[in-house]
Formats: sequence, structure tokens, C-alpha cells
Amino acid sequence: MQTVTQLDPLRRAVAMLKADGPVALVPTMGALHEGHLALVREAAKRAAHVVVSIFVNPRQFGANEDLGKYPRQLAADTALLAAEGVHLLWAPDAAAMYPPGYATNVVVGGVSQGLCGAARPGHFDGVATVVCKLFNQVAPDLALFGEKDWQQLAVIRRMARDLDLLLPHADAIIGVPTVREADGLALSSRNAFLTPEQRQSAAALPRSMAGAIAAIRSGAPIRAAMAALTAALEDAGFASVDFAEVRDAGDLTPLAELGPDPARLLVAARIGGTRLIDNMPLQAG
Repeated sequence: MQTVTQLDPLRRAVAMLKADGPVALVPTMGALHEGHLALVREAAKRAAHVVVSIFVNPRQFGANEDLGKYPRQLAADTALLAAEGVHLLWAPDAAAMYPPGYATNVVVGGVSQGLCGAARPGHFDGVATVVCKLFNQVAPDLALFGEKDWQQLAVIRRMARDLDLLLPHADAIIGVPTVREADGLALSSRNAFLTPEQRQSAAALPRSMAGAIAAIRSGAPIRAAMAALTAALEDAGFASVDFAEVRDAGDLTPLAELGPDPARLLVAARIGGTRLIDNMPLQAG
């Protein structure tokens, strides 16, 4: 596996790969776990070559968020990717990604508003900006993202569609289902911040979400099911619930009741000092 940290060597390396077949990009911020590796494995099924980026993007962290605490383990991540047969690792530093004088920001309206966009102002501007740059830097034939952050996936798809970005067709941005622990908790780099007691309590998140989905499918009003979900999380030890909402799976329009189109239950809740997010599909029975 080749590792590059500057843009010109990256473009030369990618050009050589593309001469031999399609290239898939898996953008990450490192601290890799099985969820990331599931993206890498799916990418290897779909393309001749896999490029992974590792960049802890400062533009998607708020002033009081955990940029400084975000785990950085490049050597361990590199070993994991090499073992998976990744062809190229793009690991720029902040100066390579945002050179002196950098002044451009990508803002995606609509799908970025509400949910995590309300709780983390500017977060999705940072996501859209860095992913736009990654798409232009690597020029992949397809890119893969985890469904765990469903709103992020919606933002990236809207941005690529609106800006006519590089990818050869609308389905070239691929969402990969969330990888979960045995008790249902979604894998996340932030799970490492949980104490053993908090980790045990965190399993209430997917369990309560599944209960809310079952209640809605049995005829309970969405508002009542969300109130019960919030109460269940607070009873389990969560300090607060940022949101618990049912939205259209495509454009993230809030839903008061289920219709014929796919929907998604999205939740963000805080336990200790850690903010966990999750989402699950929801359709009428």
C-alpha cells in the first residue's frame, strides 16, 4: 500500500490506478474500526482499486467540540488498511488540505438543516467542503459512506448532484449499512470515550429505537412514540436527547405520519460527555 501526503503525488498515483480499472474512495477521519473496514471491503467488491483518505477535518468541529480529543492512530490505521489490500492511503495534514489563504466554503441547504445541523452549526458546511475537495483530489469512480450518519449521506448526495461532481452517475455515492456491536450499539470512534458503565447503558439507544419503530408500525402516533423513546433513554442514563425524529429517507422532510415512501428514525443523545447518533429505516406496515 502506498501512502501519500501531498496533492501532486496523489494525482500521479491515482492516475496510475485508474489506468488499470475503476477507483473507489472511502473517506475517513481515521481511528478505524469494523464499520470503516466494512466500507473498505464493500469498495473492494465494486472497484478494481480502493483509495482511503484519513484526515481529521477541523472545519467540521465546533468551538466546544472534541477536535483535540479525537483519536489519532495513523500507524495502527495504516496497518489495518494494508491488511485489507487497500492500494492507496491519502493522509494529508491540515496545511495540505487547506493551504494558506484558503477561503472557500461549501454550504448545502435543505438537508443540512435541523437534526445534527441544528445541534452542530457549521458542521455540515465543513463536511461538504472537505468531501468536495476529496472528490476533486481523487476523482473516484465511486465513493462509499456509512449509513450511520444518514444526514451526512444526504448532504453529500445533494452536493454531488447539485454541483455535477465528477462521479459518473447518480448512484456512485453508496451508503453501506451500519455495523453494530452484539447488543446493537452502532460502531463509532466516539464509543471509546464511554466508561464501562456508560457503554452498558448506551445499548438502550438501539433498543429504544427498535421499540419506537415497532410501536409506530403497530399504529402509535409518531409524536407519542418519540416521547416514549426520549423517556426511555433518559431512564437508561442518557443526560439528554438532542433529537428523536422521523423523516423522509430521501430529502429529510419531517413526517407526522408514515406515507408510501421510505422513512428514517434519526436520534442523537448524550451520555456522559459523549454524543451518540443512530438511525434506522422505518416504513409503514
